Amino acid sequence: MIYKADLHIHTVLSPCGDLDMSPSMIIDQAKIKELDIIGITDHNCTKNALVCKEIGDSNNIFVMMGAEVTSKEEVHCLCFMPNEGKLSEFQEYLGLHINQKKNKPKFFGNQFVVDCRENIFGEEELLLIQSINQDIYQISDKVESLGGIFIPAHVDAHRNSIGSQLSFIPDDLVFDALEIVHKQHIVEYSEKYKIPDNTFITSSSDAHYLNDIGKRYTEFDLDELSFEEIKLVMRKQ
Repeated sequence: MIYKADLHIHTVLSPCGDLDMSPSMIIDQAKIKELDIIGITDHNCTKNALVCKEIGDSNNIFVMMGAEVTSKEEVHCLCFMPNEGKLSEFQEYLGLHINQKKNKPKFFGNQFVVDCRENIFGEEELLLIQSINQDIYQISDKVESLGGIFIPAHVDAHRNSIGSQLSFIPDDLVFDALEIVHKQHIVEYSEKYKIPDNTFITSSSDAHYLNDIGKRYTEFDLDELSFEEIKLVMRKQ
């Protein structure tokens, strides 16, 4: 069965995200855009992912819980966890390795943690849109050790991508898929970075505003709608 997925969405936890990007509003918009799967990928923090999943479960939207992690090289990486326990472990890892620079809400924006009723019960003090003190290999290894999914983000972007920061895709880097923002770039970037033919390519919105959700999406042909099945399809198994 074919499922429509947007795997790159930010909530009000990301300082660059619009204040309308609450979990329930995101789920409502996903339904309007006829998405079956969404990925919650706030910068370097997972604390709104679980509430998005809880609301998604009650609205027949499958939510991939994760974060968009910025490596020491300033490369953005989408990291998804298979369950709540692994998500908690990954959040501990992020908290341990994020740099201690404080957020300035008036300059960067607010970083709200909310509940399923839209109540704000916390605000992250450390600036989330900065790098953590781990390189891309260390992040990939951590995600792999937790049974997660690792996707270098927007490789065709002019900043914060493997292309812009490293100028190549390391042969020994373990990843499940690559995200290419614009589908018309797939052939160009596959040749430029010598991407193997069997690499699974995703395209997602990187939505910071409600109207952007679902503007770009990926179709998955799945036998069942589950985290493990999505991972198997990405790995061509």
